[in-house]
Amino acid sequence: MTSLDNKTRTKLIHMVILFVIGVVCILWLIPLIMILSASFTEESTLINTGYQILPPKFSLEAYRWLWNDPSILLNAYGVSIIVTLVGTVCSVLIMSLLAFALSRKELKLRNVLTFIVFFTMLFNGGLVPYYINMSRVLGVKDTLWALILPYLVIPFNVLLLRTYFAGLPKDLFDAARVDGASEWRIFFRIVVPLSTPALATVGLFTMLQYWNDMYQALLFIENQHLYPLQYTLYKLLVNTQMLNELTVQTGAPVPHLSVTMAMAVIAIAPVTLCFLLAQKYFVRGITLGSIKGD
Repeated sequence: MTSLDNKTRTKLIHMVILFVIGVVCILWLIPLIMILSASFTEESTLINTGYQILPPKFSLEAYRWLWNDPSILLNAYGVSIIVTLVGTVCSVLIMSLLAFALSRKELKLRNVLTFIVFFTMLFNGGLVPYYINMSRVLGVKDTLWALILPYLVIPFNVLLLRTYFAGLPKDLFDAARVDGASEWRIFFRIVVPLSTPALATVGLFTMLQYWNDMYQALLFIENQHLYPLQYTLYKLLVNTQMLNELTVQTGAPVPHLSVTMAMAVIAIAPVTLCFLLAQKYFVRGITLGSIKGD
């Protein structure tokens, strides 16, 4: 009887936990659903009734207006895609190489370099030196490199990968060395295949960082043709001059609220798809590397 009561109590606790998690998930989804609904609602209806979960009057006005002259949107989309793809690939490669070196006990300066990486998580030189370094020293202002370089090495991701790599079986590396494998061969033939969950997780983090970033464009990009998608959305929200320019090009009044929501949906869609594809690696990539560290 006691065992049955314990099983019933455990099952009840699990049901309560699942119910609470479900409610929290629904609460988190409601704003996204309202954004999607607003993007399919007529501008006049949106102004009169406000945001609702279901569109009172379904309309494709916002999307039709966006694609009437899609040059600005497509250009911003192209910039974001290029920056995200190039930045994510280069960043994951550089961070994984650095993390692999830091995970090797044979490296004499291992602890010092790890401290330097950790130190940058706590302190930085400030905005003015950063701006001078990017614009005058590196000379990347008004180029795509200004959007790519700042996130090539993210200290948290480096430490996450370092901890994961440190937990890989050392015997595999020793056996590979006996067979004459170089460090590069060990990394690409052994470490990378065994670290798919961690690399996928870090890749997702990095991709989100690049895709959602607006700050670097705000600091370094003046050429309108180099605006990423998030910065274009920001300009659309706060800059009436861009709206007036779009109105002149299309010859039709801009449904401001519904177009803004439609652009938000377009900006969110690729991120959501990538998250769903990488979801199976997400939890494993974080938890497996957190067990062992030195």
